[in-house]
Amino acid sequence: MSEKLEPSQVSGVSRRGFLKGLSVGSVATGLLSDAAPSEAAERGRIQGPGEIPVTLRINGKNEKLSVEPRVTLLDALRNRLDLTGAKKVCDRGTCGSCTVIVDGHPVYSCSMLAVEAEGRAITTIEGLGTPAKMSAVQKAFVKHDAQQCGFCTPGFVVASTAFLRLNPNPTLEDARAGLGGNLCRCGTYAHMAEAVVEAAKSTKGGA
Repeated sequence: MSEKLEPSQVSGVSRRGFLKGLSVGSVATGLLSDAAPSEAAERGRIQGPGEIPVTLRINGKNEKLSVEPRVTLLDALRNRLDLTGAKKVCDRGTCGSCTVIVDGHPVYSCSMLAVEAEGRAITTIEGLGTPAKMSAVQKAFVKHDAQQCGFCTPGFVVASTAFLRLNPNPTLEDARAGLGGNLCRCGTYAHMAEAVVEAAKSTKGGA
């Protein structure tokens, strides 16, 4: 794939700004719906406020659950499906610890509603590898000691995987820019960028 993951490389907008812009747009859309409830109701788009059935395609498997329309994808993953790899840290789309892959792109799961994710292909850290069979990115993170406390590591591994699928031959600078939407409070950025480049070499774009 030749599509670039990092919007800043073509538009001057960082990945963090791009994702935050999507969140603001979602909120604005919600406000517009609230402003005209009767019109939305006529179109059959108002659901809730009670729980509604939702089927999420996660790691290649359909998961059926019932959630209130206000429940985020992150909370659905953690509280309803026991997929706790995505971490709830800032809960406002700024740190990247809750990153998952949706239709091939990294997404802050705290900024997407579970109902919005229905019908989309979702990949979490649990779907990328296991301790016994790690992915190339996970192996590279271990080799380069690209974690300290480890709390942000799942989000970085997921973001790195999505980044490499869209940018198969990154430089160190590309890797740093591509992971700009994730924060590491321990400051292990240098090792993470090295791990991404190493994974790219070992997979040749097939992360």
